[in-house]
Amino acid sequence: MLKSELIERLASEYPHLTQKDVERAVNLILESMISTLEKGGRVELRGFGALSVRSRPARAGRNPRTGESVNVPAKHVPFFKSGKELRERLNLSGDDNAD
Repeated sequence: MLKSELIERLASEYPHLTQKDVERAVNLILESMISTLEKGGRVELRGFGALSVRSRPARAGRNPRTGESVNVPAKHVPFFKSGKELRERLNLSGDDNAD
């Protein structure tokens, strides 16, 4: 689902809100989550999951094209851990999702 699809769906489910108001609300929620993660905080959405930031140390990498060794700097990356309810709902259908 794209952000625009989410906005459209919310606007259609709540016709008393304008699409512009729904878009502002979605943007405010996402910006608030990003701001919390920037400050090193954690965002938890019960039943869905939790977002946090993990640090990756600097390391030596390899350019796949030339095989040359390159230094990869340390960085912070977002990490998502799914919630219990999400995991359970994804696994309700058993093997129906198997390829």
